Amino acid sequence: MAKQFGIIFGCLALGELIALIPGIGIPGSILGMLILTFLLERKIVRPETIKPVCRFLISNMAFFFIPPGVALMLYFDLIASEWIPITVATVVSILIVLLVTGHLHQYLHNRFKHHNRHINHKDSHSHDK
Repeated sequence: MAKQFGIIFGCLALGELIALIPGIGIPGSILGMLILTFLLERKIVRPETIKPVCRFLISNMAFFFIPPGVALMLYFDLIASEWIPITVATVVSILIVLLVTGHLHQYLHNRFKHHNRHINHKDSHSHDK
């Protein structure tokens, strides 16, 4: 299990190191996940290798929300006094994310559908000869 944790935390540490490079505006945790995804995609790390530790972390995920929840309690007075702007910002950002994601999905779906149709059309003409 130490090797499995080493792989996951190694990716996280590498992501954090890369995030220290000036000009990189991506959090280290996100970079670490991208590194792990790259390693899994390239079959450098097999999913079976890290599966047990991933299952452990997911089954104990609630534990990881305790520190932010406790820290949030320190700001109840600020949240109470600024709840309207916080709520508006949250709702607007959710709507923007939904709209952008939906439109991007439709664009990519139509583009790949058109691309595949074009390839299939070329293949059907090449078989006619």
